[in-house]
Amino acid sequence: MTQPLADRIRPNKIEDVVGQQHLLGKGKILNRVLSSGHITNMIFYGPPGTGKTTVANIIASITNRTLHKLNATNASVKDIKEIISELDTFMGSNGVLLYLDEIQNFNKKQQQSLLEFMENGKITLIASTTENPYFYIYNAILSRATVFEFKLLTKENIMAALERAIQIAEQDLNHQHIVCGQGVINYIAETSGGDLRKAINTIELAIYSGDVDAQGNVHISLETVKECSQKKIINYDKDGDSHYDILSAFQKSIRGSDPDASLHYLARLVQSGDLISICRRLLVIASEDIGLAYPNAITIVKSCVDAAMQLGFPEARIPLAQAVILLATAPKSNAAIVAIDLAISDINNRDIGDIPLHLKDAHYSGAVKMGRGLEYKYPHSFKNNYVEQQYLPDNLRDAVYYTPGKNKMEDQISQYQHMIKKK
Repeated sequence: MTQPLADRIRPNKIEDVVGQQHLLGKGKILNRVLSSGHITNMIFYGPPGTGKTTVANIIASITNRTLHKLNATNASVKDIKEIISELDTFMGSNGVLLYLDEIQNFNKKQQQSLLEFMENGKITLIASTTENPYFYIYNAILSRATVFEFKLLTKENIMAALERAIQIAEQDLNHQHIVCGQGVINYIAETSGGDLRKAINTIELAIYSGDVDAQGNVHISLETVKECSQKKIINYDKDGDSHYDILSAFQKSIRGSDPDASLHYLARLVQSGDLISICRRLLVIASEDIGLAYPNAITIVKSCVDAAMQLGFPEARIPLAQAVILLATAPKSNAAIVAIDLAISDINNRDIGDIPLHLKDAHYSGAVKMGRGLEYKYPHSFKNNYVEQQYLPDNLRDAVYYTPGKNKMEDQISQYQHMIKKK
């Protein structure tokens, strides 16, 4: 083959693109835009191998504008200036269509160099990115473009594309048959992580490392495919959008008391090797979502985290799983985070006033003359170690920050508070 199989199977028509039916299906938004023939500035956002480049190439083929392709990982302002120099020539008379791959790698100056020409329509930008555009692309570009999100391909999408890839590969092999053993196509689709490019690269490598029989047919076994695919790729970038998506799903599953989902997202994080993020998030969850409903949770989780940090992977997965199951099945209370956030909000948004004089430090010469600590009542000198007195500043004297949650532990807290404060 002169080209990689992944390039050879790229469809030339929108109808042949696998997946992305929420954008490309009949009557869907991107399909309607293409049918109208009016191509606007677009940003394609989604994981690798989901069809962004393929769709951009199809769009380029149906427009009569001069097509330029740049990859932001190695392009520069000079490359953009060369494209701009064409705009007033015959080549750019109908405007230029610029396909800019990995736009998140362009800095602010590079992105801004396109603005004027996007504004007057001389450049129509189709940009692709694997990172959340709202984090990595400047607002001036976003306001002039429509963001289309490409989703991970389903197992069925990938299996259909693999069958097509095998047919094309057979043509390149002079119609020799490629015979896939039981479970081969299913295994590749299952382990590709929704990335069609990875799936096609795996089958291509398997074709050229498979067994050839006397008739010249290529036989691909499940063992061969496993050797070619090595390890399943998880869509995870420690500094990218997927990092926060997985951590978010991880915490929300624990908060939702679903131990199975919690373990699933823990497994993703374990496979990525991101031990630090797991440990930090577990410590936060122990206070934010369990808190006073099970005060010992943070102590146990801290022990599990310490053990995991000392062990390292792969053994660290065991104490981490213990902590996750504990938190997911524990009673829940967010009273602590709600309380502190309310208190911080008052500090930021209200005139909080001064600390009451009777609470101020009185352990120095002259404090009495300044009225410090004169009316302070020492709680341990009273029944139940409690005496009513004002602790909040005058401006906040009626503020309530902590409201006990509805759980056994905080019910006991409420009862105790009621008991000592009743007159």
